[in-house]
Amino acid sequence: MNTRRPIRVLVVDDSPTMANTLTALLTEDSRIEVVGRAGDGNRAVQLARLLRPDVITMDLLLPGLDGPAAIAAIMSQSPARVLVVSAVAEQRGVDLGFQAMSAGALELIGKPNVTNVEELRRWGRDLAHSVCLMAEVPVISRRQRTNSVTPPPIGARVDVFGVVASTGGPPALAELLSKLPRDLPVPLLIAQHITVGFTQGMVRWLSQVTPLTVDVARDGERLEPGRVYFPQDGQDLLVDSAGLARMQRSRGGPCPNGDVLLSSLASAFGRRSGGVVLTGMGEDGARGLLAIRNAGGVTFSQDEATSVVYGMPRAALELRATDQGVPLASVPDLILQSCIPPNFRSGGRGEGGVGR
Repeated sequence: MNTRRPIRVLVVDDSPTMANTLTALLTEDSRIEVVGRAGDGNRAVQLARLLRPDVITMDLLLPGLDGPAAIAAIMSQSPARVLVVSAVAEQRGVDLGFQAMSAGALELIGKPNVTNVEELRRWGRDLAHSVCLMAEVPVISRRQRTNSVTPPPIGARVDVFGVVASTGGPPALAELLSKLPRDLPVPLLIAQHITVGFTQGMVRWLSQVTPLTVDVARDGERLEPGRVYFPQDGQDLLVDSAGLARMQRSRGGPCPNGDVLLSSLASAFGRRSGGVVLTGMGEDGARGLLAIRNAGGVTFSQDEATSVVYGMPRAALELRATDQGVPLASVPDLILQSCIPPNFRSGGRGEGGVGR
């Protein structure tokens, strides 16, 4: 007999209809109990303190405190795992989503835009699955930070670098990109697992924290140094044999797919490719990172202490795709070290460009 207690969930939404819908969908899963509902940010903070839920589903456009402000208050007073459930039709709501992740939210989920009951119930099952997964994530009131350590020497020179991330990834990407210079001599290609509809908002948000040019890649585009490329919504980003960006529709599983991205870099650039797997659930990115390593390229992964969720980095280490688990603060230095020729490292940056 399973005696494990239910996952206690607080639902926060200013629409009574949506709150009722979320409650009904979540409680169809026997593992979940909705213990409270709040219609504004101030009430959400109060109930989080009183009820101590395991997981909070949080709308963003709330009366009183908006979603990000409410999350910041919750994480400082009564930390909990927060899943943002927000409409993607409104740009302000999408942009607030990334402010919410900076405040401590773990995941962004788009509100259902469906036309029949079965589609709604399918969305509800996916939401319940996410809630159950998040309930296993350690609660972190403040993001772990460690001082940057001196990275081990890297002798290779890469011409392109791929980054894979999932849960906890957007704030990690913001920290990483904020520390890279405008004249980064290679392009960065990123596979961040994210709900369809949020990509443009993430690009806008990250563009505000980095001197690099951040954009959504176009199919057939030539990769340029000093630019950061994300895939289009619902697409996987990869590189073809000519070194051009390509899009392919996701075939299921994590989207965008990190294994697809990193494996394509290994095939197109061989030992001149580099990759890193950051925080996230599951195993995506590990096989692609191994392909880069087998091709002679540069590989490393985020360490456990600075990962919100250590699943993907751990998978990469267990697969022997890398020997290095490094603090997030060291990742920018490692990327720079791997793409600047050794003879330029002490006296300035090397030549850029995507060479073969």
